[in-house]
Amino acid sequence: MAEADFSDAALVLVGHGSTVNADSSAPVYQHADEFRRRGVFAQVVEGFWKLGPGIAGVLRGVFARRVFIVPVFISSGYFTEQVIPRELGLCANGEPNFARVQQRGEQTLYYCQPVGTADRMTEVILARAQEVVRRFPFPRVPPVKSTALFIAGHGTGNNENSRQAIERQVELIRARQLYAEVHPAFMEEDPRIAQCYAVAQAKYLVVVPFFISEGLHTSTDIPELLGEAPRLIQERLRQGQPAWRNPTERQGKLLWYAGSVGSAPEVVEVIWERVRQAAEPGIGNASAGC
Repeated sequence: MAEADFSDAALVLVGHGSTVNADSSAPVYQHADEFRRRGVFAQVVEGFWKLGPGIAGVLRGVFARRVFIVPVFISSGYFTEQVIPRELGLCANGEPNFARVQQRGEQTLYYCQPVGTADRMTEVILARAQEVVRRFPFPRVPPVKSTALFIAGHGTGNNENSRQAIERQVELIRARQLYAEVHPAFMEEDPRIAQCYAVAQAKYLVVVPFFISEGLHTSTDIPELLGEAPRLIQERLRQGQPAWRNPTERQGKLLWYAGSVGSAPEVVEVIWERVRQAAEPGIGNASAGC
């Protein structure tokens, strides 16, 4: 159990959501349900940008004395620093600076940092990478020291923050000297996901998508970039199978493709970390177990 008492507090998890892909909201609901099961908050609610309940009205039914709002997003950027604060009434439209702790009547609102930028996401990435090779050994789990780890993200020239979270995780995992190689890879920036076979010196590759949900990018786009035929991907998805068959040999390398980080159960501990950092400024990346 966490050291601090949050029995007087509410936890609000904010996600993007999608009217096209129902799976996009699944991780938010998953983590909210886990916090409800643990019973450490007086109230746990979800809010979304593209789904109901909408962000603008999500606080109307929250009556706890303290309210911790955690964006379940990968990077710190337009949505986390402009859209969500504006919709919550924490700042005016286009206001670049706002207080992350605000008083609203008898309530204190704490606007936390997004989950994806937490150093503790390192544990989530490593867990995802280890899980996929243990689940699909061929013929046995490959030696970590003979494996290249790729952290795959979207990347965009419009917002440099979209790649910073991934590059930070690459640095942190490289420092641990667990894998033979650790590389970033992006859909729309260099180095590209499709280049991973040429980039890696190692024979074994593990690709972990640094996305919140299992959406179009993780289920279709990235497998295509890794070399899988679109026809096979669509056929597997229609049959309810994963788009990528683990492991698959390509260009003389054996590649495992993991699930996205956002739905990993370890993300609950990252959310805990963000809440404690907001409640106790200065604790850094201290453990936030429950």
